[in-house]
Amino acid sequence: MTMAKGNSRVSAVPSLFAGRQWQQVLERDASADGQFFYAVKSTKIYCKPSCPSRRPTRKQVAFFPTQAAAEAAGYRPCMRCEPERTAPKDDPQAGAIVAVTEYLKEHAEERTKLADVAKATGVGRLTILRGFKRVLGVSPGQYAKEQRLAKFKDKVRQPKTRITDAIYEAGFGSSSRLYEKSEASLGMTPRVMRAGGAGLVIRYCTAASPLGRMLVAATDVGVCSIAFGKDDVELVAELRERFNKAQLVQAKGNTGWLADGVAFVLSQMGEHPLAATFPLDVRATAFQQRVWKALQAIPRGETRSYGSIAKDLGRPTAARAVGMAIGSNPVAVVVPCHRAIKSDGSLSGYRWGVERKKKLLDAEAIRHPH
Repeated sequence: MTMAKGNSRVSAVPSLFAGRQWQQVLERDASADGQFFYAVKSTKIYCKPSCPSRRPTRKQVAFFPTQAAAEAAGYRPCMRCEPERTAPKDDPQAGAIVAVTEYLKEHAEERTKLADVAKATGVGRLTILRGFKRVLGVSPGQYAKEQRLAKFKDKVRQPKTRITDAIYEAGFGSSSRLYEKSEASLGMTPRVMRAGGAGLVIRYCTAASPLGRMLVAATDVGVCSIAFGKDDVELVAELRERFNKAQLVQAKGNTGWLADGVAFVLSQMGEHPLAATFPLDVRATAFQQRVWKALQAIPRGETRSYGSIAKDLGRPTAARAVGMAIGSNPVAVVVPCHRAIKSDGSLSGYRWGVERKKKLLDAEAIRHPH
């Protein structure tokens, strides 16, 4: 497929692959960063797949294999995810770590030793060990596992590919190793993943709240989404975009985990908040999990700046990466991303709106500037 601009013709991603890439955009799949870019026709902005900004509708999106192709088609880079950047700022070892990540991506199916990686990339073992944690927030081993899982996801979705073949070609020694190492990240069985989520049943309910209309959704494993919006139509449409091949079922009455989720969120606006007693079924990278756990460790009535959260995670220069991980949180209030503020104490962007963030903080008796 090509897009015309003046007398030139700019190559876009063929529609054959757009379905898989759209799913990666919906999932904010960081492992897809650098493989392609998506552009929003209405804003003329292009982003990385992991961009934390709110997702546009599918018909507004075009895909490009490179930044140059997107810019040649008239799009400009997103100021939030900064797709032109390949590594965090202000770290002298960032370039070396990028070289190592590229090597691990290319050899994802291999069981590479640290000494072999160091020799192949020319980056010292100590630099790799220390730099990975600081620059990316995960160990080299964790990153390599994520790359194997990404390769498995890619292979298992290909037509006529047997699941067993995909497991071994991705570098997993057996199916048990796949589940042992990546069950939390998979979020669904390989057979369901192979069908792009088809067959997954998600039950949801909507309710009124002090923050406007609220939606709570759950799989058989646990709650997968808690979101706020202006009306039920908007909330259900966003849920359908995130789980475009799942079967969505509106629950008849609030029962089980759905009722627990609604009661939990409503209680957070009062003087006697409940503890979350329901399990979650959300997918996240290792770094996102670390950030979300740090948010859950912030006591009610307190806030933390993005920079201080980054410092607590051992990544003092990664405030922007922390902000992106916070923006990808799919379960409002359970993971209290509203407690993350700017370093000057003012409120910044919130996935469900700054006004809702302010109301949550007011309910928790936080003093902050308007």
